[in-house]
Amino acid sequence: MFIFYFSIANAANEDDIYKKIDLFSEVLDKINKEYVDEVNQSEAMDAAINGVLQSLDPYSGYMSPESFQNMQTETSGEFGGLGIEVGMEHGVVKVISPIDNSPASRVGVKAGDYIVKINDIQVQGKTLNEAVELMRGAVGTDIEITVRRRGEKKALTFIITREIIEVASVKSEVIDNKTGYLRLTSFNENSGNQIKDKIKEFKKNGKVENYILDLRNNPGGLLSQAIKISDFFLDNGEIVSTKSKRKYENRKWFAKKGDILKTNTLVVLINYGSASASEIVAGALQDHKRAILIGESTYGKGSVQSIIPLNNDGAIRLTVSKYYLPSGKSISDVGVTPDIEVDESSEEFKLNTETDNQLSFALKLLNG
Repeated sequence: MFIFYFSIANAANEDDIYKKIDLFSEVLDKINKEYVDEVNQSEAMDAAINGVLQSLDPYSGYMSPESFQNMQTETSGEFGGLGIEVGMEHGVVKVISPIDNSPASRVGVKAGDYIVKINDIQVQGKTLNEAVELMRGAVGTDIEITVRRRGEKKALTFIITREIIEVASVKSEVIDNKTGYLRLTSFNENSGNQIKDKIKEFKKNGKVENYILDLRNNPGGLLSQAIKISDFFLDNGEIVSTKSKRKYENRKWFAKKGDILKTNTLVVLINYGSASASEIVAGALQDHKRAILIGESTYGKGSVQSIIPLNNDGAIRLTVSKYYLPSGKSISDVGVTPDIEVDESSEEFKLNTETDNQLSFALKLLNG
């Protein structure tokens, strides 16, 4: 009996889907015949596909063959642009994080800004890929973007000169002769090895007693590197787990024995621009009480996307799983809350304790 009803339900559902496909074809035909201007049907279909994907969540989307090729060029580590990681929220392009010392960061673009205009072209209603294409251009040329910012009544306008963006993953310095400062700007394929090498250099110094891991304005990157870096500072226990539609694809990652810092105190700096892989590291270290988190709540991107190539040489970016901290908490739309909240007074992050109050607070905490 159950099988019989199940079969009827499946048949009814398939019938409804075919009706919707027929309806879509009818709408497309009406647009082609009746719309006041000529319509590029290929572009209309691309927009429809992208609309389906973006209705799922802000991180899924369609990439045309050209966009997919550009994305592959960017992930090689050097590309032309403004130096911002962006996503889509409520139909508007949102800045997840500006890259350190990029053209966008230097003029004052901040994490959380909503880009509403690009060269006087309204962004509302455009896809993320269309907005990104508008921001592309020859190196050395200017672009004007208008943003809306939380707490600001008026829109802000920035003129930015496009540059070749070179992403340096790890920066380090010894502060006050006894604090090893590590700034991680992204999680690329070499980030873990770079962090480990920097810590080895600090240990050779012989005077380093404490460590600061700065994840502010780090938009994330490779999950594998987030796990590897978390493992450096943990002796055991779960780091992160992922849950997907298919239960057999659910996974958990655990730390191996051997905390690279042993008993050294570790402070992690976070802010609203810390997203994705940054939140995995910060959340795991907080849950295991291995680090003190200082700063502001993080962005809240708790999902994993896969790039799935298509037969037309394009691709889709699709959310395939969500990740959970050792406590079982999902950070989607919530973020990781710091142990000690310190509002940001500067986004320069130039190791200037006079302007960087979060770094200054961390040093005072470590030095008693």
